[in-house]
Amino acid sequence: MFRLFSQTRRCLQVKRALKRQEWPLRPAHLTAAAQQASFSTASVEHLSRSDSWPKDVGILALEVYFPSQYVEQVELEKYDGVEAGKYTLGLGQKQMGFCSAHEDINSLCLTVVQRLVERSRLSWDSIGRLEVGTETIIDKSKAVKTVLMQLFQDSGNTDVEGIDTTNACYGGTASLFNSADWVESSSWDGRYAVVVCGDIAVYATGNARPTGGAGAVAMLVGPEAPLVLERGVRGTHMEHVYDFYKPDLASEYPMVDGKLSIQCYFRALDQCYSIYRKKIQSQWQKVGVDKPFTLEDFQFMIFHTPFCKLVQKSVGRMMLNDFLAAPNPDTQSGLYKGLQAFRGVKLEDTYSDKDVEKAFQKASLEMFSQKTKPSLLLSSRNGNMYTPSMYGCLASLLAQYSAQQLAGSRIGAFSYGSGLAASLFSMRVSQDAAPGSPLDKLLSSLSDLQTRLDARKQVPPEEFAEIMKQREESHHLASHTPQGSKDDLFPGTWYLERVDDKHRRQYARRPL
Repeated sequence: MFRLFSQTRRCLQVKRALKRQEWPLRPAHLTAAAQQASFSTASVEHLSRSDSWPKDVGILALEVYFPSQYVEQVELEKYDGVEAGKYTLGLGQKQMGFCSAHEDINSLCLTVVQRLVERSRLSWDSIGRLEVGTETIIDKSKAVKTVLMQLFQDSGNTDVEGIDTTNACYGGTASLFNSADWVESSSWDGRYAVVVCGDIAVYATGNARPTGGAGAVAMLVGPEAPLVLERGVRGTHMEHVYDFYKPDLASEYPMVDGKLSIQCYFRALDQCYSIYRKKIQSQWQKVGVDKPFTLEDFQFMIFHTPFCKLVQKSVGRMMLNDFLAAPNPDTQSGLYKGLQAFRGVKLEDTYSDKDVEKAFQKASLEMFSQKTKPSLLLSSRNGNMYTPSMYGCLASLLAQYSAQQLAGSRIGAFSYGSGLAASLFSMRVSQDAAPGSPLDKLLSSLSDLQTRLDARKQVPPEEFAEIMKQREESHHLASHTPQGSKDDLFPGTWYLERVDDKHRRQYARRPL
C-alpha cells in the first residue's frame, strides 16, 4: 500500500512540475506524427496528460566521435620491431585512432554533444540532465560537464543536473544508470538526459601502446526509447584491486598489471553474469517460465573492449559459465560436444588455464561470429576508447543491421572499469521497425559510421610517435598554443585553441 501511494505521489509531482514549466519542453515521447529525424515535433502536453509512469526508458539517440587520424597496426608492428601479427592477430587490432595536439577530453565531448543535439534537432532547453563519464582528468576540480555548459549559453538553460563520474572505463555506464534512474524518479521534470562518455587512451612506449585509442559517445536518454534498459536484472560486481590505475597526476600514462587486469576482467564477468542470470530467471519464474538463462538468450552480446581478442575469449568464458551451471549438458553432440573433460573444473581455477580457454573459444566461435563480432567494427579500427568503448560497440552493431533484423532482440552488455567496477545489463530493442519509427531513425543516424572511418587520414608510425612525444611534453603546460595544423580535423570538430597563463582553456570549432 505504501509503495503504491509513493508511486502515485511521485507521478503527481511530475505532472505538477510539467505544468509549471514556462518554456516549450521537447517531448520525451516520439509520436507517430513525427516525420523528421527530430525530437521536436510532439508536445509536452502529451506527457502531462499521461496517467502512467515513464515507460520503456532507454536510449533514444546515439552519436559517436573519433579522431580524424589513425596508424595501421601492421605498420606499428614493424616500427616497434615486434613479431608480425603481435598486434593484429594477438590483440585482434587493425588500426588505432589518436588525437592531434589540438584535442583534449573537453574538445572531444564538446564535439559529440553538439553533434547529437544538431543531428537530433533538439533544443538546448529540452535537456534537464547531462552527466559525463571519463577517466581523462585535466583538472582536479573543474568537471568536463561544466565546460559543456557553454553549449547551453545562448538558450539560457542553466537548469541541467549531473556532473562527472569517474572510475576507469566504467564511468559512462554509471552515468547511463544514473540518467535512467533520474528519468524514473520523482526528480524528473519531463526533459531528456544526455549521457557523455569520452576518453583519450594513451600509453608510454612499450607493449601497452598498441591498445590505445580515443573517442567520445553521447546518448539521449528518455522514455519510449527504441533501446530499452531492462529493469531489475543488471548484475554488478565491485572490489578493490590495483590492476590499472593512474597515481601520477602529472602524467596521462597509467600503471598497468596486464595479467592481473585480464584476470580481474574475467572474474568480474563471471560474477556479473551469475547475478544477471539469477535475477532474470527469478523474473521468468514469476510469469511461469522455468528455464535456465544462457548466452543463447542474448541475440547480441557486446563488451567493454580493451582489445578485440579479449572479447572473443569472453564469449567463450560465458559459454563456460553456462556449461558448468547446466545440470546435464550434452557433451556428445551440439554446443558442448567434446567438452566432457572440463566438467569438473572450478571457475576460479581457470583464469590462466589455456586448455580451457582454447576449448571454449573454439566451441563458441560460431556464437561469437553471430552475436558479437559485428560490434567490433569501431574497436578494431579505432582502438580502446575507455569509457565509450562498449557504447562504440553498440554503435557498430546498430550501424550494420536493419530495423527489421534488430526488432525485438535482446542485447547483452558487459561494462568493466579497472580498480574495479563492472556490470552486465541488457537492452530490449523496440518491436516497431516501421520506416520513420524511433528505431529506424536511430539506425539511420549511425549508417555513416563505416564511411567516416574510411575518411580518416592514415599517419605513418614515425609521425604517430612524434605526436605522442609532443603530447607527453605539452599536455600539462600553461601559456601554451597547440602546434600543428587543424586542417585535418573533421568539419564541425571542437579543438583546443590555447591555454593561458592560469591554465584556462579556450576552445573553437571548425566550420561545418
